[in-house]
Amino acid sequence: MSSDVLVSRPNYDSRAVAQGFPEKEPPVQPGVPQPSSGSATAGYRSAKYTPAEWFSNYHAILQQAGTDHREARSVQRESKTLYQDTETATVNTQAQGTRLLGERLQDLHSWKSELQRHIEQLRADTESLMPLKMRLEKALDATETPYAIATDNLNCRARRLGPDLVRDTVEEELLKEVDLIRSIQDLLKRTTAQVVTQIKMNREAKQTLELDWSDKHQAYNFDDHCGRHSNMSPDTQHHPGSAAVQDQVCNHSSWTKFTQDNLIKAMQEEQATYSLRLLVERVLQDTTEDLRVQCSNVDRAFSQRCAELIEAKTQLEMKRVKVLEQIGDQERNIVALQQAIDNKEAPLRVAQSRLYLRSLRPNMELCRDEPQLSLEGEVRQIDATVTSLQQQLSEARGSLSRLEESRLALEKDISCKTHSLFIERDKCLTQRRRYPTNFTLSGY
Repeated sequence: MSSDVLVSRPNYDSRAVAQGFPEKEPPVQPGVPQPSSGSATAGYRSAKYTPAEWFSNYHAILQQAGTDHREARSVQRESKTLYQDTETATVNTQAQGTRLLGERLQDLHSWKSELQRHIEQLRADTESLMPLKMRLEKALDATETPYAIATDNLNCRARRLGPDLVRDTVEEELLKEVDLIRSIQDLLKRTTAQVVTQIKMNREAKQTLELDWSDKHQAYNFDDHCGRHSNMSPDTQHHPGSAAVQDQVCNHSSWTKFTQDNLIKAMQEEQATYSLRLLVERVLQDTTEDLRVQCSNVDRAFSQRCAELIEAKTQLEMKRVKVLEQIGDQERNIVALQQAIDNKEAPLRVAQSRLYLRSLRPNMELCRDEPQLSLEGEVRQIDATVTSLQQQLSEARGSLSRLEESRLALEKDISCKTHSLFIERDKCLTQRRRYPTNFTLSGY
C-alpha cells in the first residue's frame, strides 16, 4: 500500500475566478493534513489538477465569459433603450406637469379674480348699507318730534272747557297720527335690524371669500414657484414621501364646488343687499310721505276747526251785542212801564176822590147820573190799565232776566270758544310748525 496520503480536491469556483472575486478557502478539517508546498510537502503527493481538468476549467471559463459578454451586450442595449425611453418619458411628463401647472395657475388666477371682484362688491355693499343704517336711525329719532307734538296736542286739547271738549275730527286725526307714528317706528326698528343682520351676513361672506382668496393666493405662489423649477434649479431636493396620496386631500370637483358655493353665497348676499337697499329707500320714502300726508290732514282739520271756532265766536259775539242792545231796550221799557204805572196814580186818586165826594151827596141827590157812571168807568179803566201795565212790567222783567241769562251764557260760551281757539291756534298749530321736514324724516 502506497504511503502517499490522498486528500480531497478543494471546491473550485470558476465564475468567482473569472469575475475577479477572491476564492473562498476550503474549511479546515481537524485531523486532516492540509496541502502545502516546498519542503513541507516532501514525501507527499501535492493536490494538483489533471490536464483534462485544466482544459475543462479553462474552456468553462471561456464559455462563461462569452455568455457573460453576450448578456452584458444585451443588458447594454436594453439599458440604452430604457434610458432613452425613460428620458423621453421623463421630459414629456415634466413638460406635461409644467403645462398643467400653468393651466392650474390660470385657473387659480381666474378664481382669484372672481373672488376679488366679489370681495370688493361685498365691501362696497357693506359700505353702502352703513349710511342707510344711519339714515334709518336718524329717521327713527326724527319721529320722536312728531310723536311729542301729537301727544302734546292731545294733552292740550284735553284741557278744553265745557261743551268744546268734544271728540271731533281733529282728535280723530291726531289719534291716527299717533298710531301711524308708532307703526312707523316699529317698521323702522325692524328695517334697521334687517340692515344690521345683512351687514353681518355680508361681512361673514366677505371673510369666507377672503380666506378662500388667501388660500388660493398661497397656492398660486406655490404653484408658480413649482412652475419655475427646472432640472438646473439649485433649490430642488429629494422628498421621498411627497408622492404619497394624502387621506384628507380633496379632488378637483370638490375644490371647484367649494369655491362655487362660496361665490353663490356671496352673490346671494349681494342680491339680498340690493333688495334691502331698495326696501330701505322705499320704506324711508313711504314713511316720510305717510307722515307728511297725515300731518297735512291734522293741520287741515285744525284749520277747519279754528275756522269753525272763529265763526262760532263771531256769531256769539254778534248775538251778545244784540242781546246787550235788547237788554238796554228792555231796561228802558221797564222804566217806561214803571213810569206809566206811576203816572196812573194821580188820575186814579182824582177819580176816586170825586167818587168819594159825590158819595156824600144828601138824599135824592145821591143818584147814579152820568158823571157818576163816567167816574166809575174811569176808575175801572185806570185799574185795568194799571193791572195790564203791571203784568207787562212783570213780563218785561222776566224777559230782562232771561236776556241776562242769555248774556251770561253767551259770554261763557265766548270765553270757552276763546280758550279753545287759543289752544287750537296759538298752542297746537304753533307747536305743529316744529314738525320735521321731509329731508329730516328721510334720515338725512
